[in-house]
Amino acid sequence: MKVQIIGGTGFIGGHLMNYLQRVGEEVISLSLREDDWRDKIDDDAYAIVNLVGKAHDHKRNTTEDEYYNTNLKLVQELFKEFLNSNAQLFVHLSSIACVEEFEADIPINEEVECHPISIYGKSKRAAEEWLLDQYVPIDKKVIILRPPMVYGSGDKGNLMRLYKFVSKGFPYPLSGFKNLRSFISIDNLSFFIFKILKNNSIENGIYHVADDESISTKEIVEIIYKVKSRKVFSFSFPRRLIEFLAKLGDVVPLPLNTKSLKKMTASLLVSNTKLKNALKIEKLPETTQEALEKTIRSFAR
Repeated sequence: MKVQIIGGTGFIGGHLMNYLQRVGEEVISLSLREDDWRDKIDDDAYAIVNLVGKAHDHKRNTTEDEYYNTNLKLVQELFKEFLNSNAQLFVHLSSIACVEEFEADIPINEEVECHPISIYGKSKRAAEEWLLDQYVPIDKKVIILRPPMVYGSGDKGNLMRLYKFVSKGFPYPLSGFKNLRSFISIDNLSFFIFKILKNNSIENGIYHVADDESISTKEIVEIIYKVKSRKVFSFSFPRRLIEFLAKLGDVVPLPLNTKSLKKMTASLLVSNTKLKNALKIEKLPETTQEALEKTIRSFAR
């Protein structure tokens, strides 16, 4: 089977290409930054997997137009090329931010009403709505995947930032907050996509992807200490003090603000039941604990 990956040079794309090649699939990478990318859509490809997207901009340098150009307009152009190609499957990587970006104490399923908050979430949701509105020929399929935070070796996001903070010997100051969050390891995500490629009976639509287990931020810190063979050193600052500093961080440049505090301390649970049932998967290849330990070891190297 030949698979064309759009955005194969990124964190997710690089891992997915390696995974598919290991299991014997033929993989081609295509960058939409190339002016002639439309001419490079491979007519022999069975599937097109779109991983291109403008993610959260923590430095706030990205304009609203840039988000919509990448997360919506490029998707529209790529989908039209998919319809004109011989490819039978279009897999689009969206985000759980289309539904919820901060807090969900009950696992979010695909039936929950969407209320994105950030421009990122709104632009990703706009692409979903547009794709769902399109006519799809009977011999083609469109699968939209919504992951929470994806982690693995080479990850330079929030997990790496937490690792660097803890590794410097600073006590973890938020142990007084109790939470559970859903994540997905890059290998579990790649496994899901591989299974979708091999399954002819899966129906068009939106599917959530997540690890089978949820985990607290405090437990992640404990895994970091375990991998580094250090004694857990945490200190629970008064919640009111932390919340005050977070509010202060909304108006002055502090490492913490109300949004980042909520992402670190609130629960955000995601259900993967619909996709596991559709693909007849009982258990994912690795647990959250195993995948996090592997990721943290890669950071240490």
